[in-house]
Amino acid sequence: MHKVLAQWFMAGSAALALAGCSQKAAPDESQLGNGEGTIELAEYPDRPYWGDTHLHTDNSVDAFGFGVRLGPEDALKFASGEEVTSTTGIKAKLVRPLDFLVIADHSDGLGATRRLYDAPRLLIRDETLRRWHDMMHESPEQSQQAVAELITAAANGTLPEAMTDQARNKEATQEIWGALLDTLDRYNRPGKFTALAGFEYTLMPDGNNLHRVVMFRDGKDKTGKVLPFPGLNTEVQGLWDYMDSYTQVTSGQVLAIPHNSNLSNGLMFELTMPDGGAMTAEYARRRAAHEPVVEATQIKGDSETHPFLSPNDEFAGFGVKGWELGNLPLTARSTPDMYGGNYIREALKRGLSIEERLGVNPYAFGLVGSTDSHTALATGDEDSFFGKHTGNEPAIKDRALHSQNIGTGIGRFGWQYLAGGYAAAWARGNTRAEIFDAFKRREVYATTGPRMVVRLFGGFDFSTTDWDGDWVKAGYTRGVPMGGELADSGKAPTFLISALKDPDGANLDRVQVVKGWVDGSGAMQERVYDVVWSDMDKRARRGGKVPAVGDTVDRNTASYTNDIGAAELRAAWQDPDYVEGQRAYYYLRVLEIPTPRWTLYDAVRFGVKLPDDAMEDAVAQERAYSSPIWLKPAAAK
Repeated sequence: MHKVLAQWFMAGSAALALAGCSQKAAPDESQLGNGEGTIELAEYPDRPYWGDTHLHTDNSVDAFGFGVRLGPEDALKFASGEEVTSTTGIKAKLVRPLDFLVIADHSDGLGATRRLYDAPRLLIRDETLRRWHDMMHESPEQSQQAVAELITAAANGTLPEAMTDQARNKEATQEIWGALLDTLDRYNRPGKFTALAGFEYTLMPDGNNLHRVVMFRDGKDKTGKVLPFPGLNTEVQGLWDYMDSYTQVTSGQVLAIPHNSNLSNGLMFELTMPDGGAMTAEYARRRAAHEPVVEATQIKGDSETHPFLSPNDEFAGFGVKGWELGNLPLTARSTPDMYGGNYIREALKRGLSIEERLGVNPYAFGLVGSTDSHTALATGDEDSFFGKHTGNEPAIKDRALHSQNIGTGIGRFGWQYLAGGYAAAWARGNTRAEIFDAFKRREVYATTGPRMVVRLFGGFDFSTTDWDGDWVKAGYTRGVPMGGELADSGKAPTFLISALKDPDGANLDRVQVVKGWVDGSGAMQERVYDVVWSDMDKRARRGGKVPAVGDTVDRNTASYTNDIGAAELRAAWQDPDYVEGQRAYYYLRVLEIPTPRWTLYDAVRFGVKLPDDAMEDAVAQERAYSSPIWLKPAAAK
């Protein structure tokens, strides 16, 4: 492992020289580094900054094979508000630009399919590579099939040697990484748009998804000293070693974001070590330190919870269909006993239980959303969904009906993809340092696409009178924000809860608090509280439940009205089931009123008839998930 790390760090120095040949205008001093000292900062985090931390371009081995021909510069132009032309020839521009972006191309085989595509056929000696080369040139459909085979081969450990020989591919990796860092610095504009360096670490034992997005705080002066760390044939402790070495060598900072735990077949959030042995406090400590946030929702499904795990939660089934069947390439099916390691709510509970035994919580993470788009276009909105990859961009008018399950003919279909997700970071300003630090302290939240403004503070003396004053200042001075920890005071915690609708989107249905805890017998428990909802005077609880908000969606026109719901919901809420000494977490789930999904927009726009199961799923309640606040026994904080 040390030999691999040394190779990766020494190779990074060569990348600086290779990237120095760029003909582009050099960025000014403010665009370099982490942005500290470049803009005036607010006293407290004053707004959520919106971004995507998981976007792929034509440098990703699978994205290029699927057909994308847009690179990092196109991705940055699009995310920052410029118009680009998609791979399939459609003009694309975000109505509302993003505030930050992480281009997270796969570290394994960086640029490999593009090089294979461009290679003279006579020089390709490996029979499998030659066949994939021919398929990529034959047609878009065959190119997608070639990549599906490649992903399955990666899952089964049968990739051709030329694609797994890191030393052999080092020179190309150096050149691509160096060019990316140059491009990021040119588009990084403190106060306006933040371009962060990153990559995807694609660990996938037997096809089970253990992927992480790796995100850096720094500019090229530090990130240029390393190369992306490979995922195949490594282990997650090796990634953490790489991250530690980066910090030691550069004094920079880096974190990792696990994603698609729903496709891990129970391995992402285990109660044991990866080898099946008893989890150690050191392993739990390292995981918590290196992975402060997880990706809760994205195109490949929602990972909050599952109806099997949360049978009393009527909103638990969002984004589950198709993705609960098995691992990423569907080489191994899932069974209910795996779900506990797949979903975030259960992982948060497991973290409390592990902390009871070891004194450290490996799963004390915040929540973000992102797209995982492989089109180089960071779109998370239902009415402008550009697809997972170029094979299901809007140019493919019946894309909702196509099999999309990567390499098999069963199970997953286009309509089961979500439109995406976004990450919201509460920060004092829009710079690399401020955005990264929000992630590090977990003052972030996830949405399934809408840009609701969600705020949560926890303390012990909040009340409704705080709304009459500077409640944000009160939240920071007398409590902790989302992502924070409270030491048990012997008194039930209280929370200031605020949610504003997306100004361009749907009204809000309700705000819920999701609580998880370990009871006196050591058993893990959960409960969902409806805290505040629209029309509370008219929608009184029945049998302990708040009635449905209603549905204004016209299925024939893919439209809705804001005649129901509320523009703003807020409350000062105290835990009614507090028990002194109890270890617990609390996070918010904010639900919009029902709105059309991208599948219904497609059906109306293109005249496509959806099958019954897709039509039933063509209207949904978009949502946001805050990072938790943890309550700990006083001595344990």
